[in-house]
Amino acid sequence: MRKFIKLMNNSKGATAIEYGLIAALIAVAAIAAMKSIGTKLGTTFNNVSNQL
Repeated sequence: MRKFIKLMNNSKGATAIEYGLIAALIAVAAIAAMKSIGTKLGTTFNNVSNQL
């Protein structure tokens, strides 16, 4: 019973999961931003190429 109570009071696992969720959210935001920038950059290079 003591081990069960100790396990219930342990918050290290929950903290690790929270950090993992935050890292995943940051990764999704970074991928979305890079995709948008990549599309705009491709358009810019195509415009420059067409002008040459």
